[in-house]
Amino acid sequence: MILYRKTQQLRIQRASIPAPPYWAATTIAPYGPRRSAPVAIDYLELRASYTDRMEVTVCEDVRDALERSARIASPALIDAAEFAEVVFRRGEEALRFCCDNGTTALHLISTRGALPMSACDRAVVVIAVWPVDLARLQELFAEARERRLRWGVAVPIIFPITTDLGALGEIAQLAHDSDSRFLAALPLELDPTARKAIAETLSPAGDRENYEMLFHADLEPIHVATERHIAALASEIGVPDFILPPRWSERSNWNAAILLTLAATRMIGMKRDAEIASRIARSARAVAQLDKPLERIAGAASLSIVEPLDDISIDILTDWLENGHSAFVDHINKQWRLRRDVGVA
Repeated sequence: MILYRKTQQLRIQRASIPAPPYWAATTIAPYGPRRSAPVAIDYLELRASYTDRMEVTVCEDVRDALERSARIASPALIDAAEFAEVVFRRGEEALRFCCDNGTTALHLISTRGALPMSACDRAVVVIAVWPVDLARLQELFAEARERRLRWGVAVPIIFPITTDLGALGEIAQLAHDSDSRFLAALPLELDPTARKAIAETLSPAGDRENYEMLFHADLEPIHVATERHIAALASEIGVPDFILPPRWSERSNWNAAILLTLAATRMIGMKRDAEIASRIARSARAVAQLDKPLERIAGAASLSIVEPLDDISIDILTDWLENGHSAFVDHINKQWRLRRDVGVA
C-alpha cells in the first residue's frame, strides 16, 4: 500500500564542514525518507530499514520554502530518490531554484526515480543503483549520456545484493559504456528490520551462508571491502572513485577540505596511521572554516601560518594548489583500491 501525505515542511540541513559521501554544505529534502518498500533507504542518514508501506511526505511549495530560508550554501544536495520524484518532481523544483540562484548542486535520484527534465552546468546528477534492476539502470544511464548530463553512479552497500562481485562488475561496465563521470560507494547501516526483510528473500537451504551472515555476522568488514572493491573498479574504468562535487577542479577551501577528509577517512577505513589520519581530519575542519581563501594565503606567504594545519596537511594542500593533485593522497587512494577477488588494482 502506498500513502502520499503532503506537508508544508521542507527539510533543510546545513553543514560547516564537508563529510562523505556527498560533501554537501546544504541538504535539501522535499520528501520524507520512507519512500520504498520493503527496504527503504534513508539517503541522508545512510540507513536502510524495513517498511510494509510507503508513507511519503511531500513539500507543497519547494521554491517558496527555499526563498524564505537563509542562503543556500554550495554545494547543495537534493534528495530526489525513488518513485515519488516521478510523481511530484519536487526535487527538480529545488534543482531549478539552485540553478537560478547560482548554487551548485548534487541531484540524487535512484533506479525507480527520474532524471531532471532540465539541469544546468552547476549541477551533477547522482544515480543510486537501488534496487539493482540492470535493465532499468541501462535506460537511465543511456538517457543521461544522450542528454549530456554531468552524472555519475553511486552504489548503496547492502549485503548480499550489492556486495555481489558479479553484480558490481555489471554495474561498472554499464557505467563505463555510458560515460559515467564517477563510480562511488554509498556505505549504509542495515538495521535489524532491513536484515530480516533481505533474509526473507533468501532461501535458508539454498543460500545458507548469506542467510546466517545477515543475522549473526558483523557486516562491517565486508562492507568496507566492497567499498574498496568499487574503488578498484572505478580505477579500472578510468573514473574517480568518489562522488565528484560540482566544480571539483576549483581550488576552493571546501574542495581542499574534501581532499583532506577523503584521505583521512580512507586511512581510518584501512586502519592505518590513525593518529596521522586524525590530524588530517582536524586540518580539514580548519580549512573549511577559514575566512580567507587558501590560494590567497599560499600566494601571500605560506600555509604554515595557518596554525591548526599539521605538517602533512600543509604538504598535501601545497602540492594540490600547485599541481591539482597530491602525491600523498594519490598514494592513499591507490592503497584503498583493493579488489576482493584479485588484489591491489
